[in-house]
Amino acid sequence: MEYNFTILIPFGDSARYDLVIEKEGNFWRVQCKTGRISRQLGALEFNTTSQDARTWKRRGYTGEIDYFAVYCEELDAVYLVPVDDVGTSSAASLRFDAPRNNQRKGVRLAQNYEI
Repeated sequence: MEYNFTILIPFGDSARYDLVIEKEGNFWRVQCKTGRISRQLGALEFNTTSQDARTWKRRGYTGEIDYFAVYCEELDAVYLVPVDDVGTSSAASLRFDAPRNNQRKGVRLAQNYEI
C-alpha cells in the first residue's frame, strides 16, 4: 500500500501466491520473499522455489505467479521481480553493481527492480 498498489489477499489455501496487487485496473499475482545480502557477490539473494514438506521436492512458480516481491530488511527496500526474469533455478540474485568483466547476459541489477 505504501507504493500505491491496492492489495488483495487470496481466500483459502489453494493459491500459490501470497497476494494480488492492482494498479490502474491491472492485476498481478505476487509471491513474497525475503532477500539476503551477499557481500561476497555484491547482490541481494532470494529463493525462487518452495519446498513440499512431504516430498522434499522443490517447486517453481512459473505460470502460477507474475512477480516476486523481495523485501530486504537491512536496506528497508522492496524489489518487484517478474517471475519470467529469474528462470527455473532455485535461487536468484539482484546485483548492486555491474560485473567488473562487463557481462550483461543473465545479470539483474537491483536498481531496475526496486519500487
